[in-house]
Amino acid sequence: MSRNIKSIDELGNLSQYEIVTSQPIAEMKTMGIILKHKKSGARIVVMSNDDENKVFFVGFKTPPMDSTGAAHIVEHTVLCGSKNFPVKDPFIELEKGSLNTFLNAITYPDKTIYPIASCNEQDFQNLMHVYLDAVFYPNIYYRKEIFEQEGWHYEMENLDDELKINGIVYNEMKGAFSSPEQVLFRLIKKSLFPDTAYGTESGGVPDNIPDLSYEEFLDFHKKYYHPVNSYIYLYGDMDIEEKLAWLDKEYLSEYDQISVDSHIDLQASFDEPKEVVTHYPISADESEEDNTYLSYNAVVGTSVDAKLVMSMKVLEYVLLSAPGAPLKQALLDAKIGQDILSDYDSSIMQPMFSIIAKNSNEQQKQQFNTVLKETLQTIVKNGIDEKALRAAINYFEFKYREADFGQFPKGLMYGIQILESWLYDDTKPFIHMAANGIFAFLKEQIGTDYFEGLIQKYLLENKHVSVVIVKPEIGLTAKVEEEMKKKLADYKATLSQQQLQQIVDNTKALTKYQEQPSTAEELLTIPLLSREDIKKEAQPVYNKIKMVDNTTIVQHDIFTNQIAYLRILFDAKYVPNELVPYVGLLSTVLGYVDTKKHSLLELSNEINIHTGGINTFINTYVKKNDVTNYKPVMAFKIKVLYDEVPVAMELLQEILHESKIEDTKRLLEILMEIKSRMQMKLNSSGHSVAVSRATSYYSQAAMFDELTSGISYYHFIDGLIQTFDSAKEEITEKLKQVKDCLFRKDTVLLSVTADDEGYEVIQPLIKPFLDQLSEQSITTKLGKFDCQRLNEGFKTASKVQYVARTGNYRVDGFAYTGVLRVLKSILSFDYLWNTVRVKNGAYGGMCGFSFDGNGYFTSYRDPKLKETNEIYEQVVDYIANFTVDDRDMTKYIIGTISSVDTPLNPAAKGGRSLAAYLSDMTTMDFQREREQILTATKEDIRALADLVKAILNDNNLCVIGNETKLQENAEMFGTIKSLI
Repeated sequence: MSRNIKSIDELGNLSQYEIVTSQPIAEMKTMGIILKHKKSGARIVVMSNDDENKVFFVGFKTPPMDSTGAAHIVEHTVLCGSKNFPVKDPFIELEKGSLNTFLNAITYPDKTIYPIASCNEQDFQNLMHVYLDAVFYPNIYYRKEIFEQEGWHYEMENLDDELKINGIVYNEMKGAFSSPEQVLFRLIKKSLFPDTAYGTESGGVPDNIPDLSYEEFLDFHKKYYHPVNSYIYLYGDMDIEEKLAWLDKEYLSEYDQISVDSHIDLQASFDEPKEVVTHYPISADESEEDNTYLSYNAVVGTSVDAKLVMSMKVLEYVLLSAPGAPLKQALLDAKIGQDILSDYDSSIMQPMFSIIAKNSNEQQKQQFNTVLKETLQTIVKNGIDEKALRAAINYFEFKYREADFGQFPKGLMYGIQILESWLYDDTKPFIHMAANGIFAFLKEQIGTDYFEGLIQKYLLENKHVSVVIVKPEIGLTAKVEEEMKKKLADYKATLSQQQLQQIVDNTKALTKYQEQPSTAEELLTIPLLSREDIKKEAQPVYNKIKMVDNTTIVQHDIFTNQIAYLRILFDAKYVPNELVPYVGLLSTVLGYVDTKKHSLLELSNEINIHTGGINTFINTYVKKNDVTNYKPVMAFKIKVLYDEVPVAMELLQEILHESKIEDTKRLLEILMEIKSRMQMKLNSSGHSVAVSRATSYYSQAAMFDELTSGISYYHFIDGLIQTFDSAKEEITEKLKQVKDCLFRKDTVLLSVTADDEGYEVIQPLIKPFLDQLSEQSITTKLGKFDCQRLNEGFKTASKVQYVARTGNYRVDGFAYTGVLRVLKSILSFDYLWNTVRVKNGAYGGMCGFSFDGNGYFTSYRDPKLKETNEIYEQVVDYIANFTVDDRDMTKYIIGTISSVDTPLNPAAKGGRSLAAYLSDMTTMDFQREREQILTATKEDIRALADLVKAILNDNNLCVIGNETKLQENAEMFGTIKSLI
């Protein structure tokens, strides 16, 4: 039964709290309440509604005073044991054994939050209890090893060893500062806010992190982690009165109000724009030419001005993000950079608007500024295209109403949005939530000079501006590492024998602490559900198979609130191997070029006015009982209100059949943008990129993915750019050939996520759509790829590694079982956590096993390489000797079900059901898997040792990482080459 409240009068006696105000948020069917705890001064916001996916967080305003990363290290360490839950790692114990739908902690430039979410009432209560105990009563005051493990420490196992620095946050930030985009965005913030907390790095700058002492770290927690400086958030269907009473009784009543200075000063505007230049590292194989970032950045008002915030989001989209956006196009036409990025960041008190030319050169700085300002002046003078404004407003309004945040609970994302105003004004937490009035206001401004006035005020006349230039430097990583080596060697030389022995002793003591598990008594303090708390039924598959004109239609009959989610899939079985990379290119080109009816900008406007988006994707679906039988597809994904479906289908037809793919000027722009975006992906997601590459050494399906979206695809795109002038006609011809192979009546399948009312709207439009597809006979065919084990090391300028091992167990005769999901939980939250993360200092270690036989191990922001690979090798012994008691086994099972039962929105339910259909999976298969999970025993886990051994025996290794580290371990690789 729903317990959400409709009125403040429904709350009973809350004498411990002052109700500051309340307001219904009608568009979210939510009652918003602002409270203050009288004794402690804690702030509380409640969003009461009928969402079963309940969310809680406790947050603190934590403006840093320097760049030593105190806020970030405190965030890591408070989750390493507390007064009532003294286990060494409560966070990971909860990951192992709770039904959470979200569990994490996040450091921002000015705040730190500890969010949890769960659909299970008791689980939600347990998670709240552990998290509140962690932030208010952490064990950091009694165990310095926690600070050393999570933050930083000197490391030396013997007196003659080289002195080193290690630590999880230290290595995480080394990885973060290896990314040029991260270097740029951090410098932008520093350039605009030199006199405030925003001018520092809350995550910690690697060079500065070792300056943080244990005592300063503790002082940071003492200063900020008091209820009077807290922001407590409750969302969803729960007994609000009971939760508030519990908060008071267990935690808040223990505190009296004090004065905490966490005020964030406003940065005074500049008298004139500032310019900052710095460098970022590139590898020896990369070119310094066309690799500079130019950026123009402006501070725009404050985040408590809700109308201004949404107005600037609309402007950023209209000017720079929408396909064919005029400012972006002007910069591209002037050949200033090969890709134009933009960002409007309203998550801090003074939002920032950034315009960035990527893959540019420093000498183009003046031209960049001139084109930017002249284009904006012309737009102000002539007025913004009203249709573009209407399309942008509709784009944001559709997103707001749909509330699709992917894997993240919407209650969590609402809470983060609330902090964008609540943190700076206690009385205004909901100003970004109740957005109907704002959208109405923005629509009323179309046809006036409102938006043009904002451009004039904030982008042209504004003096609070910076120009930030980030230039590449070959060898910078090695130079920085050498400087750190020398610094540490010089420091070691100043130490006495006794001080050196102390470091050796501390290193051994930390290792001993890390290797010593929590006691049984400590582990028992972590609350645990029983297996009876887990529902027995698997999530259903929603598939109704229908036929229209011999074409299969899969309807996913789900209530979608009048939104239809369409997927139109084209089988790539007729695309010959040599054209497969062009499938990837075509998927980006379509929808991003002019058509016979519309310019690119006009097409974008039509899509955003009439739909929630038309996008493409490429995927491969493997049959459950035949891993060699896979279905590669290029597909279109449309979300649209029922009454706009006819227009959406017309737009799709136009994109499919009338796109001007022969426009070579636009084609080159697309190629350069693909290259730019892939560079960012390869740098930021090295763990998953390495897994995909290693899997392509033996898997036909993975090779298709590699050729259309992986490292091979990146080099394909780069090659097209290098030879474009001589090859452009050939490129367009091959794109047309791929279209002929793909868009055929005998390759298409339609997926419709909508209830029967929606399907009745869509059904009459299907045959006219099919009739436009080709029926000509075709002889080309997708053949078998030549897969080879290459065992590559890809060199980057990064200071860390991503180490991946993959293999397939089905080819050795092993079958999939749901117990493999439990094994994934055990390895991820025990073996890999303790070895790759805790002991070696990597930010993370992961593994996975899929029903098609693929298995992987990978690490994230890892200071090690060879040692991590050895850890993977030793996992077989760990599994073969695995033993736990019934309570721990139950814990792993519950944690596994948590990942299986992630709440899905209608679009995700449709996508899951479609994937099941194309892989021959049924509800019975998922039910069987669930039963295998629920009944798993330690004996079942031990029985998987040989299966995992088969994966590792395949010996597929791919590492993306530091070029020096790769060369030091060259014997591990078949080849070492540059990543980009």
